[in-house]
Amino acid sequence: MARHCGAMATRIQARLSTVCSSRWLQDWHLSLRLSGPRLTHAGAAERLQREYDAVVIGAGHNGLVAAYPEYEAFMGGMVSALDPLLDSPPLDTAALGKGSLLQQLRNLRALWPLLQAVGHQQPALVQQCSSHTTSPPPGLALGQQLPRYYEVLTAPISKILDQWFESEPLKTTLATDAVIGAMTSPHTPGSGYVLLHHVMGELEGRRGAWGYVAGGMGALSQAIAHAATARGAHIFAEKAVCHVLLGRDGRAQGVALQDGTEVRSKLVLSNASPQITFLELIPQKQLPKDFVQRIRQVDTRSPVTKINVAVDRLPSFLAAPNARDGQPLPHHQCSIHLNCENTHLLHQAFTEATHGHPSNRPMIELCIPSALDPGLAPQGCHVVSLFTQYTPSVLADGQSWDEQARNAYADRVFDCIEDYAPGFKASVIGRDILTPPDLERIFGLPGGNIFHGGMSLDQLYFARPAPSYSGYRSPIPGLYLCGSGAHPGGGVMGAAGRNAAQVALKDFRSL
Repeated sequence: MARHCGAMATRIQARLSTVCSSRWLQDWHLSLRLSGPRLTHAGAAERLQREYDAVVIGAGHNGLVAAYPEYEAFMGGMVSALDPLLDSPPLDTAALGKGSLLQQLRNLRALWPLLQAVGHQQPALVQQCSSHTTSPPPGLALGQQLPRYYEVLTAPISKILDQWFESEPLKTTLATDAVIGAMTSPHTPGSGYVLLHHVMGELEGRRGAWGYVAGGMGALSQAIAHAATARGAHIFAEKAVCHVLLGRDGRAQGVALQDGTEVRSKLVLSNASPQITFLELIPQKQLPKDFVQRIRQVDTRSPVTKINVAVDRLPSFLAAPNARDGQPLPHHQCSIHLNCENTHLLHQAFTEATHGHPSNRPMIELCIPSALDPGLAPQGCHVVSLFTQYTPSVLADGQSWDEQARNAYADRVFDCIEDYAPGFKASVIGRDILTPPDLERIFGLPGGNIFHGGMSLDQLYFARPAPSYSGYRSPIPGLYLCGSGAHPGGGVMGAAGRNAAQVALKDFRSL
């Protein structure tokens, strides 16, 4: 992501402390095209220093829910058990047998997150380990449900949902969270984890709830940026990083910018993808060959094409027509899933993409942020966010994602929406289409993958981004991976960044 992002540097102290106007439409297009990283943190006007305690590459948020209640309770139990594993680095099995006896005993504390997940079946062991921490074990852990939860992690999500529900639309709508952002089918073994990943966490005490950020997602970055600068960080959103500076001992010593400036630091944290971090910013000869091979083999296939739309009125769905006053109804404020009548539709869409063809009937997740946040658009107008799949990064027969191909796919998506909400196409006054190659080019996402790499079981926990390097430290001393390519993966939660910062801070104190 170094080509598209800047760097954040900080002094680490003892603690990390109507018709819509053409003017609006023009500004909307500019914002969608990210006309300047300056939009991310317009208030940054710090002077670049030549030395810092730490440099963070990339300024993303990591660098800085009858049978349904029973189903929710079942999934909630698993989420409660897995939560501790997200908030700490993966267990370093090699360290358990290193050092003095006292050090080895201290290292056993790293087992605590795992014991929180399964431990209430071994109360004596939990009691022994809990003496090292003030955190109580979660009220809901895996326990006796472990065999069933193992099935959730390893079986196709279609099989799991068949055990709970009969309604095909309900099963398919739930299944979308198991394939969102992933080049997988609901019939793919192991697809259940991605569903779990999307219902983890909580919002204002509601587990699994999602929310909109007032002012748009950029406001979240702004809030983090303001908190960081208030504590001494300098953020440079337009200073592209060229490579990581290495000392004679092979240790990371800072970064070199594309304008030739060298910025020295004791630590470097990279929020860029593993591919950019280790295959572009670091000389290959400085890395173990097997590590480089692992990074090259990470599955970064993406099925996602994102379409941002400006409309002059709310979509009116056949299933729930608009009110006469044109004001948003409850469903306008929710995530709306289309082409989800049965899992066969999702599987067929997936199959077409694996053969290099954009889906004829794409899976569509439609959100209208302006229904909740009117400030995003002039009165009467709205912005519609379409998260669609499946679209392959590489098209069949040597075709490219040129303007004609992008527009043909977007027209197909709009035709589908028109079937559910007649008049939608006539309401469109602007659109921005981001295919997988566009997502890679603009945001530095490898293959357009929103998670910096697939969230399949073979690329999680111990193996993210590669075995023996899942604890945020890299083969280069002083260089840490803190983005979505590190544990626990993608999503707007900041866990990877927080965990990596804690590891880096621990190392910093020993310098």
